[in-house]
Amino acid sequence: MIKITFPDQSVREYESGVTGLDIAQSISPRLAKEVLSITVNDTLMDLTRPITTDAAVKLHKWEDEEGKHAFWHSSAHLMAEAIEALYPGTKFGIGPTIENGFYYDIDPGDDVVIKDGDLPKIEKKFKELASQKLQYVRSEVSKNDALDYFTKKDDEYKLELINDLEDGTISFYKQGNFTDLCRGPHLPSTAPIKAVKLLSVAGAYWRGDETRKQLTRIYAISFPKAKMLEEYLVLLEEAQKRDHRKIGKELELFAFSQKVGQGLPLWLPKGARLRERLENFLKKVQVQYGYEPVITPHIGNKELYVTSGHYAKYGKDSFQPINTPAEGEEFLLKPMNCPHHCEIYKTKPRSYKDLPIRFAEFGTVYRYEQSGELHGLTRVRGFTQDDAHLFCRPDQIKDEFKKVIDIILYIFKALDFKEYITQVSLRDPEDHSKYIGSEDNWNKAEQAIIEACEERGMDTIVEYGEAAFYGPKLDFMVKDALGRKWQLGTIQVDYNLPERFELEYIGSDNQKHRPVMIHRAPFGSMERFVAVLIEHTAGKFPLWLTPEQVVICPISEKHNEYAKKVLNFLNNSDIRAVLDDRNEKIGKKIRDNELKRIPYLLIVGEKEAEEQKVAVRKQGEGDNGVMKLEEFVSFINQEVEKMLSAIDNNIN
Repeated sequence: MIKITFPDQSVREYESGVTGLDIAQSISPRLAKEVLSITVNDTLMDLTRPITTDAAVKLHKWEDEEGKHAFWHSSAHLMAEAIEALYPGTKFGIGPTIENGFYYDIDPGDDVVIKDGDLPKIEKKFKELASQKLQYVRSEVSKNDALDYFTKKDDEYKLELINDLEDGTISFYKQGNFTDLCRGPHLPSTAPIKAVKLLSVAGAYWRGDETRKQLTRIYAISFPKAKMLEEYLVLLEEAQKRDHRKIGKELELFAFSQKVGQGLPLWLPKGARLRERLENFLKKVQVQYGYEPVITPHIGNKELYVTSGHYAKYGKDSFQPINTPAEGEEFLLKPMNCPHHCEIYKTKPRSYKDLPIRFAEFGTVYRYEQSGELHGLTRVRGFTQDDAHLFCRPDQIKDEFKKVIDIILYIFKALDFKEYITQVSLRDPEDHSKYIGSEDNWNKAEQAIIEACEERGMDTIVEYGEAAFYGPKLDFMVKDALGRKWQLGTIQVDYNLPERFELEYIGSDNQKHRPVMIHRAPFGSMERFVAVLIEHTAGKFPLWLTPEQVVICPISEKHNEYAKKVLNFLNNSDIRAVLDDRNEKIGKKIRDNELKRIPYLLIVGEKEAEEQKVAVRKQGEGDNGVMKLEEFVSFINQEVEKMLSAIDNNIN
């Protein structure tokens, strides 16, 4: 007999060889129908694998990430079987799960092109196979046998993957007529898969390498109930309506140009005004927290990034060095602001009394993201970080860290991000080779973050292996209006760059000491933050932030003169107003400007001109009555003041 410990610390005894499915059945038949995978001593496993020693277990249902992982990974294999049945000879790359569903990268052959129009027939075959309740069968195979199998199948992608694996660690999964290289876990059978939707076809370079062949990537999602799929498709339709690329074009916020280059956004006047207001909002907060502004160049000598370690980590995958007329002189487009800020710190001697020093910059950086990974403003090659670097004494770390937490939470409140997850990202405990710095410094940095979060009463999750190469960090994942997670704000503790740049301060003992560095970016990047904000609000920005607060619509051309006077009055009163004096009917003007999501629309005609008034319409609500100009200005200012005062009381 073996002892099985459950999450509530209760213990039951079972015969050796019991499976997760057996354990679920012993608890209740209903649980056995709902459970999808099991964690055994921190290892996620199939429900059908035997457990032979005492173990702590946790059963996972659809509501758990681990349950969805097994469900969608099993679905990816089933989609691959459907594809192979319809397109014999297809070769398969990888088929992982993603946040919503799964995909498979495939090579159907040089003469075969799979398009979006082909997805329904693949989906039909998928459903046919799922209804057969095929068993997922795991088998351990030797490296030689694995190579032999995929050599006979003539699948060079699987052979390449197998060559990277160690003998004794390789497993296959088979269902129906399809066998795949896979670690698992999988469902016991295809029976729970009741609904599926193949979503789109895209291109993806093999192993993300632009020099390799471009494969066909098919995205899909599946569910245990048809109703869940229906609800998801409604959500997906709403997400498409909120797509920041679509709304950004409609509202004339930003654009891209092939001549300028992929992944390099052009901010149009309205978008620039929106971004400027966000920047000014944060600058005001930073002044109250003692930050000092700095400005650094867009390029730096290659040696700067060699010293910082960025060149060793990112040099091969980033923009290549810029050669100058001087022999051997090389510069790089700035991939990070922190090395520049270290050099600013070194411009004069520092005392312990000077610390903490807080340098802040909206600094634009450049990283060569692969073209297949670029996506609107969320993944670009040139982006501006709301970057700051704090140089402090070891005894100041926690207090400074907590103040940064306060700034980030203040911003989230101001922009109505009510749901977020905080993640403490630490080193990979098994592999320290990808990190720089001493063991002692890493331990101190990790401990400082954990204690700061505890003292702020934050409910955090810990992720190992997600730290930056120079230090651990705290990341803020925001949930938008559609429940999607976005990584925005970040705070990082760094003992390593101060050592690499030999930063010093004179302590109270009159000896030289190393400062500790804190990296922080509440927005993360202006580009990604604006993209998330657009989709979160569907382009209906708060009145205090929106680039255009008011649009004035004269009923006819003869009222244009009065409309211009209204425009001047509002602009002189710090109300952001625009004039729609097109020769169009007033109904069309109203409809067009409603689509532009401008909060207030003012109608002016003969009566309004005579009485020096405006007829007010509010976005989405309609008529708000007639007001004098001074009254309307006061009305707008009071509404803005009310919004800001509701969020302004928590600044320290």
